[in-house]
Amino acid sequence: MKGASVKDRKTGLSARTMICPLILTILLPVISRAQDAKTEKSAIERAIRGSIGWAKEKDFRLLYSVIAHDSDYVEVDPGKRVVRGFNEFRKGEYFWGSADFKAISYDIRDLQIRLSNSGDVAWFYCVLDDINEWKGRPASWFNTRWTGVLEKRGDHWVIVQMHFSFACDK
Repeated sequence: MKGASVKDRKTGLSARTMICPLILTILLPVISRAQDAKTEKSAIERAIRGSIGWAKEKDFRLLYSVIAHDSDYVEVDPGKRVVRGFNEFRKGEYFWGSADFKAISYDIRDLQIRLSNSGDVAWFYCVLDDINEWKGRPASWFNTRWTGVLEKRGDHWVIVQMHFSFACDK
């Protein structure tokens, strides 16, 4: 009989009927992990964008929701400035909150996010244009290399380290 399936003598089940659950048992965890990684990367990207996009509306609540609130936080800016710890980070609020500072827009290009095997640490790279003004004059960063590390704390991703730099071609 062409197209007929072979049946198991004890169970009366066809080979197809027995193999399908086996294949699903193997594939479902793989598909589930891939979907989980996609969901996590979306949450990570929202945190990254929130850490720069807050400025247009001066939404400090958004900013502080995506930054680690501890002494291990580190931010390295172009030049000599290094911010160590959340308390030091908050000191910048007087500058960013000033009426003299105006965020206009930002653009993130080539965003690459990598998730650790454990699923609770991620790191990223992108190129950032951060367009703003200070006292009505341009004070923007263009083609800024931006890297960082995030940790998942509870069900929330927070940035624990950021580094901004400008390429220096010689």
